[in-house]
Amino acid sequence: MRLDEIRNADRGARRPLEGVRILALEQMQALPFATQLLGHLGAEIVKIEAPEGGDTARMSMPSVADRDGARVGATFLRNNLSKRSLAIDLKTDEGRNLVRRLVPRFDVVCENFTPGTTARLGLDYESLRPLHPALVYCAVSGFGQLADTPYEGFPAYAPVVEAMSGMYEPTRPKDGKPEIVTAGALGDNAAALFATIGILAALRHRDATGEGQMVDVAMYDSMIALIDMVPFLASMGAPPEWATSGSQGVNDAFRASDGYFVVTVLRAHHFERLARFLGHPEWLEDPAFDGPRAQAAQANGPIRAAIEDWAKDKTKIEAAQRLAAEGIAAGASQLAEDIAGDPHVETRNMLIEVERPDADAPYHVVGNPVKLSNAPEGPTGRFPMLGEHTAEVLREELGLDDAALDDLASRGIVRLGGARH
Repeated sequence: MRLDEIRNADRGARRPLEGVRILALEQMQALPFATQLLGHLGAEIVKIEAPEGGDTARMSMPSVADRDGARVGATFLRNNLSKRSLAIDLKTDEGRNLVRRLVPRFDVVCENFTPGTTARLGLDYESLRPLHPALVYCAVSGFGQLADTPYEGFPAYAPVVEAMSGMYEPTRPKDGKPEIVTAGALGDNAAALFATIGILAALRHRDATGEGQMVDVAMYDSMIALIDMVPFLASMGAPPEWATSGSQGVNDAFRASDGYFVVTVLRAHHFERLARFLGHPEWLEDPAFDGPRAQAAQANGPIRAAIEDWAKDKTKIEAAQRLAAEGIAAGASQLAEDIAGDPHVETRNMLIEVERPDADAPYHVVGNPVKLSNAPEGPTGRFPMLGEHTAEVLREELGLDDAALDDLASRGIVRLGGARH
């Protein structure tokens, strides 16, 4: 899907969040992923960045050269489509005053600084509520702010809360260290999804009552909710390995001619289908295969041998398709190029092609997974250059003229990037 495309125009002319305005004091991924999703659904996002350097995600790796020659990092590129960049120095009284003047013109203010930062700046919920009683204020942090916690004020990145949630322990090698996986930033995206839910719930409450409120999302809480099996199974007396692939049924990756595919068989009638499909009906009468624990014990023995012998002349996609046709859950273990060429991904608009100023081939940002029967998708705006919309936003929202903008820029209060007029 290209940035300028409108898909599913027959489903309506309006996206559901059109008219919702969000002022985002955000950085890195946990909150920017949430606001980008809200932008896909039609919300207007104005992103506040520091005039020097901007969002720290701009400095991540790998990076590309933007139209103005500045290097822009991968974390920024994939989390800031359809946003306007307003570069204001929040360390100055005048900069903070500009933000306060903007607040009543927006439905939502959201931030993901280390707790205590916005209070020191006078931009926390308690400071802004008198300016805009109907304001929805969302704060995303490692450990939350509305309740006492021994981790109050601790900084956090995704691997920290992923580890604390128990996610790494079930697969940790015996006598080895946990393996940290940064691809996907699950701790960030989990918090982003719960922030999105919280913002929408608070907007619904505001529409019903006229009252605003603070939405407090902790990355740690979000990961506990996402990795719920770890504490739940332990409370039932189950060993940690029950949260891994080899504990119950046939639930593992198997080799095909060009890679691996995953098969998940956890119910008796699915195992019966698998056994008959593979030509081993005798398994159904054999006590060694009786029940999901017994099947798990056999998964790396005769079951693996039978599946991989059957699949040796098939691609991973072909193997998965054949099994799915039998009602057996299976899917290819895909590489990035597999995803880019997947017809499902194309049909569902799940990759957005963003042109690169420094290369012919576009890079891919994930699309909106929320599909609606009465709303179109797109068009999507490219990521902004630092301060690209400063003049535009301050002129539109606060009525500042060129002389005022030039004065603020000359003193470093704001950065004027991109087109001025």
